[in-house]
Amino acid sequence: MGQRLTPSEYRAMWLFAMFDLPVKKAKDRKNYMQFRKALIREGFMMLQYSVYARYCASEDRALNVRRRVQSMLPPKGQIRLVSITDRQFGKMHVFQGIKRQKPEARPDQLMLF
Repeated sequence: MGQRLTPSEYRAMWLFAMFDLPVKKAKDRKNYMQFRKALIREGFMMLQYSVYARYCASEDRALNVRRRVQSMLPPKGQIRLVSITDRQFGKMHVFQGIKRQKPEARPDQLMLF
């Protein structure tokens, strides 16, 4: 009782959205901001400029999120989506200056199956 169920580190996924979008024209800047805000509404967090990530409890969930992101694509620029396991994400090396930091923690979520 009171035990928290957590998904397997090998089943849970992190979906990365990496993008280069034009920002020279006003319309392009607007498209950039709309895409960025849509990613945030979809649950992505910024890891670096133009690199966002979202935790997904399973590969099926990541596929659904990937489809929604695909429907939000702006008309110009390049977007890459890649998935890695939670286990692989946890092995990421993050450096702030010369100091190593831990990668972002997975969000607390209630898991219902």
